[in-house]
Amino acid sequence: MESLKPFLIPISGLKVGIHQFDYQIDETFFQHFENSPIRTGKVQLSLEFDKRSDMIILGFDLKGKTPMACDRCTADIDLPFEGNYTLIIKYENESDDTESDLVYISREETILDVSKFAYEYICLSIPLIKVYDCDQEEALPCNTSILDRLNQQFEEDNDEEPPNNPIWDVLKDLK
Repeated sequence: MESLKPFLIPISGLKVGIHQFDYQIDETFFQHFENSPIRTGKVQLSLEFDKRSDMIILGFDLKGKTPMACDRCTADIDLPFEGNYTLIIKYENESDDTESDLVYISREETILDVSKFAYEYICLSIPLIKVYDCDQEEALPCNTSILDRLNQQFEEDNDEEPPNNPIWDVLKDLK
C-alpha cells in the first residue's frame, strides 16, 4: 500500500488553482489491482489537478509501454500506448452514476485517491488489437514461423473457389 501513497492528494490543503503531479508507474503499482490485464510496464503519468470552489477537474496525460503477446505473430513485444483523459469531480452528497466522466464527493473529504482513476485510464489506453508496429525498428521481435504459416494459409484460401450454393442458383433465376 506504500506505493500508492503518492496518489493520495490532500485536497483540503490545496489552494484553488492548477497543480501539477507527475508519476512514474511500474509493476509495484499494478500489483495492487486484482486480475489486472497489466502485470508489468512503465508508465509516465502527468496529472493536472485544477481545484475550483465547486469542482475539481483532473487531466490525465499518460504514455507508456507494457509487455504483451502480439495478436498477429504471438511474439512477446513491448506494446506502446498513450492517452489523454479528463475527469470532473463535483462536491455534492448525492451521486448520479449515469455519467462516466463525472464523480461526486462530499465537501468533507480531505483526501482524494487518484490511483483507481489512473489505473482505469491506463487499462483503457491499451489498444484492443495488440500488434507491433513493424516499421519502427530494424530488429523485429516477430515470430517469423507464425507469420509464414499465416501467409501460406492466406494464399491457400485465396486460391480456392468458393463452393457453389444451390440456394443462390434459384435466386439468380428470378427476374
